[in-house]
Amino acid sequence: MAVMSIDDEGILSVCPRCGQKNRTPFVHAGQRGRCGVCEAPLPALSSPIEIDTQEHFEALIANCSVPVLVDFWAPWCGPCRTVAPEMEKVAIAETGRFLVVKVNTENLPALSRRFEIRSIPTMVVFLHGREMGRTAGARPAAAIRDFVTQAVGA
Repeated sequence: MAVMSIDDEGILSVCPRCGQKNRTPFVHAGQRGRCGVCEAPLPALSSPIEIDTQEHFEALIANCSVPVLVDFWAPWCGPCRTVAPEMEKVAIAETGRFLVVKVNTENLPALSRRFEIRSIPTMVVFLHGREMGRTAGARPAAAIRDFVTQAVGA
């Protein structure tokens, strides 16, 4: 799996062929792009992406063309560590259908307060800038996928 990050315009990934950094705009998050230099297919968005700033979070939520599953977590939380591999499974299974991101509540406490995160892990689904659903507690990948599907009505 490729390590990816986010800036305020899109998802950044490195071309596996030439090493060029490429940006996939949020409006194209559900699509596979090609490297701007060598035209090789870019890696699929198949792993959770860590959000590192509130600005990146805001840009992603407002502009992403596919549903975004946000995992609010903290490194000291046992259930959060339990659900992490399940979130990986979800990201792989749902590549192109929705995006999985992680928000460390210790690093971004303002987001935790804004969304009134009272327990972790809490999973929130956003679509076109709106919260569509939320659930708290660790659960298996299949239950997480069902939650997202139900939240977006798909």
